[in-house]
Amino acid sequence: MYEQFGVAEAPATSPLRRALDYVLAIQEHDKQRPRGLDVADILRGMSVDETTLVAALLSDPQLRGPQHLAVVKQEFGEDMAELVNSVHWLNSFKECKQEMIQPPEQAERLRRMLLAMTRDVRAVLIKLAYRVQRLRILASHGYETRRCIARETLDIYAPIANRLGIGQLKWELEDLSFRYLEPQAYRKLAKQLEESRIAREEFVNDFVAMLKQGLQEEDVNAEVFGRPKHIYSIWRKMHDKHLEYQDLYDVRAVRVIVDKVSTCYAALGVVHSLWRHIPKEFDDYIANPKPNGYQSLHTAVIGANGKVVEVQIRTRAMHDFAENGVAAHWSYKEGGKQDEVLQRSISSLRHLLEGEDEDDADLLESFRAELFQDRVFVFTPNGDVMDLQRGATPLDFAYAIHTEVGHRCRGAKINDHIVPLTCPLRSGEKVEVLTARQGKPSRDWLNPHLGYLKSSRARAKVRHWFREQDRDQNIHDGKVILERELSRLGASDVDLADVARHFNMHKDEDLMAAVGRGEISFAQIAGYLHINEVPVEKLLAPSAPARKKTGISKDAFTIQGVGNLMTTIARCCKPMPGDPIIGFITRGRGVTVHRRDCSSILRLPDTKRARLVEIEWGDSAEVYNVDVYVEAYDRQGLLRDISAVLSNEKANLIRANTHTDKTSQLVSMQLSLEISDTSQLSRILDRFLQVPNVVEAKRTRG
Repeated sequence: MYEQFGVAEAPATSPLRRALDYVLAIQEHDKQRPRGLDVADILRGMSVDETTLVAALLSDPQLRGPQHLAVVKQEFGEDMAELVNSVHWLNSFKECKQEMIQPPEQAERLRRMLLAMTRDVRAVLIKLAYRVQRLRILASHGYETRRCIARETLDIYAPIANRLGIGQLKWELEDLSFRYLEPQAYRKLAKQLEESRIAREEFVNDFVAMLKQGLQEEDVNAEVFGRPKHIYSIWRKMHDKHLEYQDLYDVRAVRVIVDKVSTCYAALGVVHSLWRHIPKEFDDYIANPKPNGYQSLHTAVIGANGKVVEVQIRTRAMHDFAENGVAAHWSYKEGGKQDEVLQRSISSLRHLLEGEDEDDADLLESFRAELFQDRVFVFTPNGDVMDLQRGATPLDFAYAIHTEVGHRCRGAKINDHIVPLTCPLRSGEKVEVLTARQGKPSRDWLNPHLGYLKSSRARAKVRHWFREQDRDQNIHDGKVILERELSRLGASDVDLADVARHFNMHKDEDLMAAVGRGEISFAQIAGYLHINEVPVEKLLAPSAPARKKTGISKDAFTIQGVGNLMTTIARCCKPMPGDPIIGFITRGRGVTVHRRDCSSILRLPDTKRARLVEIEWGDSAEVYNVDVYVEAYDRQGLLRDISAVLSNEKANLIRANTHTDKTSQLVSMQLSLEISDTSQLSRILDRFLQVPNVVEAKRTRG
């Protein structure tokens, strides 16, 4: 065994020698050959580093448990213990059963989770080797177990090997799985090949040697390599393209890599001079690249004994692009459209495995930082994986499972601990939804300031539920919302009929119903009413001037190519800070600022469009003083929680006056705040109402 791993002469302190000693001692004690020995032997043939071999030996399933990890940490270091623990985590999925065979999208989620959550890519490599070893001994297992494990391998582990460019493991994973899933088709195709894999490889080697000699005679400098396709690849092409075996021309494939484009065609001439080519099988993807940018010359020739060989000719740049760019081999073979971040991440993984970069730590850190940074992968109680956007909450999770589960959701557990419905989920957590027998959504779920829902799809389901409810109830709810928000923000004398006409509704009841259903938010109404731009005298407290000049002045705009012009806010559309705007040069009144979608601008005659100028909001941030009233039942820590809300919202507290009624135990708070706009104020008031014991929070006039 020591000679097999090349450590017979190694010192006793060698990590690999010590790992072998440890595993062999277990073997002698349990009288059973550890799987880690076979896995390490598979990896040894791939020329991996010593650390990977040691981790493979120490990751044997027989050695799992806290006590074993403690020994590994003490004897081999913390980094090795972490790598071994990662392999154990990847091996910890429940035993495959027939009912666990998952649809393609579920398998893709699991593939991504494995790549996203494994801290060291070598753990994935070791896991793949363990799966190869499992398949090699699977023939002794029952029929259902063989089929389930083989199906899982084709769905999950073979594509990972393909994405990492580990062809040596990929073809064996696929061939062994195919053998268990389709034994008759496997035997039939193997018989059609009429030769062993070794014989086919010898044929390709002879072809390569002859081609190299022909290229040298023509002074064509090229790298030539190739190997025959494995059985599963041949069968899949026959199946996907509905071809018979005799119709395949790329069972044996050879690649020629040259230095420049002109040499590609010179090499093609050599190939066609040595063997008779099949005209209909010639494709020039250099002159006519594939839509994904792939470039190469493809031709098929008839070699010795009438056997067809496919030859691909490309430059080194084309080859690198095909392997690591948007036309990477796994991308078009699997038929999935991948984003650029995933492309860069897989390229980084390949470099890590090939050892081409001096600073592997930087590449691995880049992989961790970029891959799936906008996704989170969590488990259901049954062990299924849900793919959600980052920042998703248990309520998003509930709606992702089923709409009714979301509607009836009343609580959630993460890793068996009860958490708020606003708690952000993290990858790897197990989430359980607590439901009521008869439940309905809360309107608070639609409030973006409270953070219940991150997914727009989930919010749409909630809005749809309210839209389906009785109109009278929606009108009542909408009226309550409007009165509450207008009162809290200190807005009065609002003509709701005018607001309804703005939203293309015939009467104010239609507006209230739309607000009650969640179709129109109060923020949209506030934007139309221009509440964010409250007059100075209404916002400023008399004794506390604002830190910066309030209101919108000429300094609030940047006019391209023009300076020192008077600006006026258009009354027809009343643009607010942040709205897309454009300026119109008037006669005698400077520049009038309109929204870009203002009807006055859209209907402007062509003769006057020359007076339009590009204009942008200035960079200066305005702050306003505003008074807020909060009423709550007295308790310890109340003022601290109120202060925490202001701190989180980055609002400055100027003054605070509190009074406690000893009889009712009600606390009245008069707060003077500095805010940037009423959107921030609305968020603060919503957060105040979420503080325990707070019964009212609204804006006052001082």
